[in-house]
Amino acid sequence: MEQKFTVVFEFPNGETEEVAVGEDEHILPAARRAGLVLPSLCEQGWDLACAVRVVEGRWDNGDARRYFPEDERAGFALICTAKPLSDMRVRTHQTAAMRGERDEHGLPSPRGS
Repeated sequence: MEQKFTVVFEFPNGETEEVAVGEDEHILPAARRAGLVLPSLCEQGWDLACAVRVVEGRWDNGDARRYFPEDERAGFALICTAKPLSDMRVRTHQTAAMRGERDEHGLPSPRGS
C-alpha cells in the first residue's frame, strides 16, 4: 500500500489548503487533482514557475531536469517534479525568490517563467 503524505499549501492571500500526495507522486498533479490552481510552465523541473518555499518537511526533487543542491539548501522545491518524503508545509508563488537565490549563487535561472 502506497504511503500518503499531507502537503499544506500556504497561498499569498493567507489561505491554506491540504492535499494528500502519494509517496511516488509529484506534488503538482496531486494538487491539481484536489482542485488547486498553481503556477507552472514546463512541468519538467527546468523553469522556476512552480517554485515553492518549503516551510516544513522533506522532499525529493530528483526528477527535475535542472535542480541544484543550493536550491534544496535554500528550501526551494519545484513541485512539478518534487515528491514528498514526509508531511510538508509549503509557500506557493516563490518564482522570484528562487530566481534571486539562484542569481546570488551564479546559477541558471530562466527568465521566461
